[in-house]
Amino acid sequence: MRALWLVVAYWLCGAAAAAPWIANVDPQGLPALSRGGGPALTSGFGFWGANWAWAEQETKLRIERPLDYSLSGKNPALGFELAARIRRVSERELAWEFDLNARAAKPSVIGGGIVFRFDLANFAGELGEPELLAGNRGWAWGRRGTRVEMRFEPPLEALYFERGAKSELRAFFYKDRIAAGARRHVATLSVSGDIAIGPTAAERFGLDDPAAWPTAPLDWKSSPVDLSFLNAREKPAGRRGFLKVVHDRLVFEDGTEARFWGTNLTAYALFATSRDGVRQQARRLSQLGFNLVRLVHHDSAWVDPNVFGERSAPDTQSVRAEMLDKLDWWVRCLKDEGIYVWLDLHVGRELKPGDRIDAFDEITKARPAADLRGYNYVNPSIQAAMKRFNQAYTAHYKDEPAVVAMLITNENDATQHFGNSLLPDKKVPRHAALYRARADAFADASGLPKDKTWRSWEHGPSKLFLNDLEHSFGVDMIAHLRSQGVKVPLVTTSTWGLNPLSSLPALTAGDIIDVHSYGGVGELEKNPLYFPNLVHWIAAAQVAGRPLSVTEWNVEAFPAPDRHSVPLYVAAVARHQGWRALMHYAYAQVPLDSPGDASNWHAFNDPALLATLPAAALLYRRGDVREASTVYALAPGRELFSEAISPQNSIALRTAPERGKLVIALPAAQELPWLQATPLPPGAKVVSDHKQNLIAWGARESVSDTGELNRNWEEGIYTIDTPRTQAAMGWIGGRRLALADVEITATTRNATVAVQSLDDAPIAKAKAILVSLSARAVPRSAHELPYYSEPVRGELAIRAPKGLTPYQDNKALPAPYVDGAYRLRLERELGTRCLILRQARLIEYKDVE
Repeated sequence: MRALWLVVAYWLCGAAAAAPWIANVDPQGLPALSRGGGPALTSGFGFWGANWAWAEQETKLRIERPLDYSLSGKNPALGFELAARIRRVSERELAWEFDLNARAAKPSVIGGGIVFRFDLANFAGELGEPELLAGNRGWAWGRRGTRVEMRFEPPLEALYFERGAKSELRAFFYKDRIAAGARRHVATLSVSGDIAIGPTAAERFGLDDPAAWPTAPLDWKSSPVDLSFLNAREKPAGRRGFLKVVHDRLVFEDGTEARFWGTNLTAYALFATSRDGVRQQARRLSQLGFNLVRLVHHDSAWVDPNVFGERSAPDTQSVRAEMLDKLDWWVRCLKDEGIYVWLDLHVGRELKPGDRIDAFDEITKARPAADLRGYNYVNPSIQAAMKRFNQAYTAHYKDEPAVVAMLITNENDATQHFGNSLLPDKKVPRHAALYRARADAFADASGLPKDKTWRSWEHGPSKLFLNDLEHSFGVDMIAHLRSQGVKVPLVTTSTWGLNPLSSLPALTAGDIIDVHSYGGVGELEKNPLYFPNLVHWIAAAQVAGRPLSVTEWNVEAFPAPDRHSVPLYVAAVARHQGWRALMHYAYAQVPLDSPGDASNWHAFNDPALLATLPAAALLYRRGDVREASTVYALAPGRELFSEAISPQNSIALRTAPERGKLVIALPAAQELPWLQATPLPPGAKVVSDHKQNLIAWGARESVSDTGELNRNWEEGIYTIDTPRTQAAMGWIGGRRLALADVEITATTRNATVAVQSLDDAPIAKAKAILVSLSARAVPRSAHELPYYSEPVRGELAIRAPKGLTPYQDNKALPAPYVDGAYRLRLERELGTRCLILRQARLIEYKDVE
C-alpha cells in the first residue's frame, strides 16, 4: 500500500509541475498559490488578545495520504484548540473542515483567524485585485478564466482588507470575544483555468521516514575531501602584500588577482573554541577549500562574553585584551593555513550608558542598552563612539596583510531600512529633529520640496537625501579609518533585505559593493519571467566598475530539503558573473570543540552542505566556469530614485543574469555631486528599460552565453558542463542526464551529483576525480544530532582514463570500466558522501594559483 501511495504522490508531482499555477497546502496547513516557483498567495494564522497582543497559534500538519491531511494545534493565550481535516475533493477543489473548541469564554479580545497575503506587485497584472464575497463568505482572485476562490460556510465573523490594502486580507473565526464551546467552519478552495492543485513540499520530496536513512558519519574534525592544495601557494596568508581594488578587480600588492570562496565564523565559535580546536578547525577550513573567513558577531549583545568581555561591561568602547587574544589566535591559525580574514567593525553592538551618547534615553526603548542602527546617521556622539571602537579594534589589525577587507556597519542602511527609524512617529524627538534638519538643509541646497525630502518611506526626493546622508557618514568613517593607517578595502554597509537599486549610490563611498542574499526552498525552480531567486538579488547589486562581495548567502527555513544544491549553483553563477568574494553564512556560531547541534548557521556538521561546499570551492577558485562574454548594463536614469526598482518588479534584473553578466550603470544626479555616471563596460549591451525581458516569453529554461550552465526552472534542474566540473542538481530523479563526460541516472528525486577533476586536467584525462553526492539531510529533531542523510541512488558513468579505482574513506569500491567509462552504482551504503577515483598509488595534486 505504501508503495502505491508513493507512486501516486510521484505522479501528482509531475502533473502539477506542468501547470503554470499551483495551488497547494503550506506547512501550516493553509492555502498557498504559486507561479513559476514564486509565491503569489501566502497564508498564516493570526490571533490577538486584548489590545492587539499577539496570541501564537501552534499547528502541526500530518500527511495522511497523498493530498489528504490533518491539522492540529493549540492557542494557549486564547484557550482554544484547533483541528482540521484537509483533502482534495476534486481535481479543482481543496476542502478544509476547521473545528475550534474553546474551554472557556474570553471576552474583550480582538480574535482572529487566517491572514491571506496577495503578491499584487508581481501578479496583479495577470489576476487583478482580490475581491470579497458577499456576506463575509470569502474571497476571489483572478480574471480571464484563471481564478481562485475560497468560500466559508457558515460565514466568518469578520472579513476585511487590512487598512484597505488589497494585498492583505483578514478572515476572522472569532471577533471581539471567544465563546465557550465548539464551532465548525468548512472552507472550500476552488481553482480554474491554468491553476492545478498540487502536493505539499513534503510530498514532492518524498514521504520516506528519515529515521530509516543512514545516520551521517560525522567527523567534525576533518574534511570529507582534502582541498588544502588550493591554498598551498598562499601560505602564510598575506605573503602577497595588502589587498587593493583595481577597477572591478581585487588585486594583491604583488599583482596577483584575488578571488575568495569563504564562510562566516560567528559569536561563540570565536570566543569559546579552545586553542587546539581553533588550530584544528583552521586546518579543516583549508581542507574544505575556503580561503576567506569573515569574523562576525564579535560585538553582538547576545554573545556573552564578546569582544567587550562580560555582558555587564559598562560600555562598548573598552576592548578586552583577552578577547582580542582569542581573535588573534583565529587570525594566526587561519593565516598559517593560507586563509584570509574579513573583519566587521559593527554588527550587533548595543550602546550602553558608559558610551556617553546624547539623547540616549529615547533610543533605549525602555531597555538598558540601545541598538545604534539608523541613529548613527544623525547623532554625532554615536559616530564618535563608533570611531573610538574602530580605532581600538583596527589598531590591532591595520598592519596585518592577512586581513583583506573591513565592513563598517552590518545591515545598516539609511536608504531603505533604518531611515524610517528617524521619523516623527517613532518617538525619538531629538533624533527626529536632527534628521529633519538634515533633510531640510539638503532640500534647500538641492532645490527639492521640503515636504517630500524627509518622507523616507517614499521614492522620489527622499531617496536622493537618504543616499547623501548615508554616503556622507561612510565618507567620514572611511576618512577616520584611513587616518588610523587602515590600508585594506573598506565597505560601508550591504544591500540586503530586498533593497531596491536606489540603495546602491550610497554604497559607492566604499571600495567594494557588498550584498546579502537569502533564498528558500526551490531556488532552482523560480521562473525569472515571474519571480526572482537569491542569485538575482546578488546580481542586481553589481555596480559597473566595482568589485562585488557577498558576505552572506544561504537558504531558509532550516532544514531546507534542497539546500545541498545551492553551493554549486551559487559558485557557478558567481564565476559566470565575475563576483569576487563569496561567504556562506555560516560555518558555526557555537564552540568548535564538540559536534554541536543542528542549525542553519552550523555548516560544519551539516552533511548536506559538507558534501557540496568543497565541490563549489573547487569550481569557483579554479575558475572551472568561464566568465560571461555578454555584458548587460542596466542604465536607469532618474527613475533610479523615483521608483523602487528591484528584482521583485524588474524582469531585466531577473533575466539578464540568466544569459550573460549583469552590471548596474548608476546615473549622475545634480543633487549628489559625489555621484558620477558609471562608465559602461566596453561592448556592453545597454538596457534602459528595467521591464525589458531578455529571454523568450514562455521559456522553460536558460542557457548561459558560454553554453556551460543550464537552468530548467520548469523541471527544477541545474547543470554545469565544463571540462573540469560536470554536475547536475535539483529534481534529477527518474531522468537520464548526459553531460560531456558524465552520465547521471538517479532515482533519488532531488539530489546533487558532481564530478570534478582533482589534478587540473579535464575529466576525460584526469588521474584523480572527485565525486560529490548529496540529498536531503534531516536532524533527529529540530536541533538534535545526528543527521539522517537520504542516500543518492542510481548509476553514474564517468568517461576517464583507464586505471583508476573509486575510493571512499580509502576503501576501494567496484566500478566496471566499459567502453571507456567507469560505471558506478550509487547504493544506499554510499549515503551522502564524497568519492575519489584515483590510481592505486597516491598521487600529488597540482597546486592551483
